Amino acid sequence: MTTSAKPAVFLPLAKLPRTPASDLKKLGWRGMMNALRSKGKLVVTNHDEAEAVIIPVAEYDAIMQLVAQVEAQTESTLAGLRRTFDERLSVLQGRSAATRLQSTMRGRAKLGGKVKAGSGY
Repeated sequence: MTTSAKPAVFLPLAKLPRTPASDLKKLGWRGMMNALRSKGKLVVTNHDEAEAVIIPVAEYDAIMQLVAQVEAQTESTLAGLRRTFDERLSVLQGRSAATRLQSTMRGRAKLGGKVKAGSGY
């Protein structure tokens, strides 16, 4: 079954057309698919409680593409944060890191009345 590609419109569950689960028995699968084609999407209810949502394949594909894009963007952002974190911590791997830390800890802080913080704060 091929459907024409329409832009996906994501409505809240409460605003979607509803049909009772008993319609599946009464109308059969073909009847439910006709209702889906006419309404776009259907919330199947049991005793007025939503149990399932039936959507066209094209809309499911659009949702999955959005999920993949968000996952890729999230992974890209996390990779950038890891890279920045690793760059900042790389200073601790240098040969002189221990000597510089000990020297800093031995000396007195000279703030001159001002608070000093790193570039990330």
